[in-house]
Amino acid sequence: MAKTYDTGLKKETAVLVAVAKPDQANHRTIEYLDELAFLAETKGIETIKTFTQKLDKPDKKTFIGKGKLEEVDAYAKNFEVDYVIFDDDLTPSQLRNLEKILKRKIYDRSLLILDIFLIRAQTAQAKVQVELARLQYLLPRLTRMWTHLERQRGGTSTRGGAGEKEIETDKRAIRNQITILKERLAKIDKQSMTQRKNRSRQVRCALVGYTNVGKSTIMRAITKSNVFAENKLFATVDSTVRKVVFNSIPFLLTDTVGFIRKLPHSLIECFKSTLDEVREADVLIHVVDISHEAFEDHIDVVNTTLAELKVVDKPTILVFNKIDLYEQQLKDEEAREDSDNPEFMTAEEKEKALIDRLKSTYHGKKDYTTVFIAAKDKTNFEELRKEIYLKVKEKYFTIFPNYVNPMIDYENFTGEELSE
Repeated sequence: MAKTYDTGLKKETAVLVAVAKPDQANHRTIEYLDELAFLAETKGIETIKTFTQKLDKPDKKTFIGKGKLEEVDAYAKNFEVDYVIFDDDLTPSQLRNLEKILKRKIYDRSLLILDIFLIRAQTAQAKVQVELARLQYLLPRLTRMWTHLERQRGGTSTRGGAGEKEIETDKRAIRNQITILKERLAKIDKQSMTQRKNRSRQVRCALVGYTNVGKSTIMRAITKSNVFAENKLFATVDSTVRKVVFNSIPFLLTDTVGFIRKLPHSLIECFKSTLDEVREADVLIHVVDISHEAFEDHIDVVNTTLAELKVVDKPTILVFNKIDLYEQQLKDEEAREDSDNPEFMTAEEKEKALIDRLKSTYHGKKDYTTVFIAAKDKTNFEELRKEIYLKVKEKYFTIFPNYVNPMIDYENFTGEELSE
């Protein structure tokens, strides 16, 4: 009888470490660590413990204090942890010191994000962009634990000796690979620029927002195309462009990479051609997960990134998504209070009451257009289509001022015409 073997691989584990300033609220620190754990999960790493320390500023040598470092070291050894992940960027010397002491692979936030992008990238352009950003970030931080890393990834190959000689050999190979990637990216960027020029006389809309807010789900619903969507951070890395026609008026809709707190600047630089889709858009559709407790912070992160890209003056529709989850939160709150909502209201009436309630809040009184939807079941999608249509139509008739189709009623488009 043939023997059978258990080939199941042990899931990689990690502990998370965060340093907070003394005046930072505990709930905010927990929120940041939850996001870091979600990032680790997206990469397939299980978080088994978190450590926090309040410091005026991180330790120059080891980021955290001596006592906290000993605590992390003891736990990592006792539970045979694979990674120690820090919620901030580490300097090259901090990374080297930590790996020497902890004898574990160390991730800081930026390197973790870059690794996830590398996994998620699908197109040749995105793969080159991410690999370039990752190598540039990794080069000054290369340690013995990260040697031959590029060989594992299918990048540069090294044949160095041991210790420091091996690291220097790897660094030289990585520099060569960076040069090659820059040349390759320049060619791809030139092709992308030509494609964008060919679309110059078309109205362009771009979906922007924090990562995992539902942009790809909205893209699928509007375009009826099979765009990848998943409940993980950075499900979309590549920009996806689809043609849409509302009431005989065509436009291009782009799904862009999600933003995140402390997005590595190397990524912003390397994704220049992808982010040009945002820069050159005529209309921005800023999607927000209203069910997330930190959604207002997420809005600020996106607005800050848009300001860095110098695109804050574009016509914008603020789309508050996931109102179905937000409604459940309200129900949970109302369960603790006396609700005056009649039980006999129909589902449609309850939906309208929720949207009216949201519109009456300050979220519905912004300087720009706001829409409240649930992309998953297309709740209130008619209003979203209508608001997109109005913005697109305005731009379209500035490009083609003499275009009029007598068979089309441009003024009374409700969005319901495109409902399934």
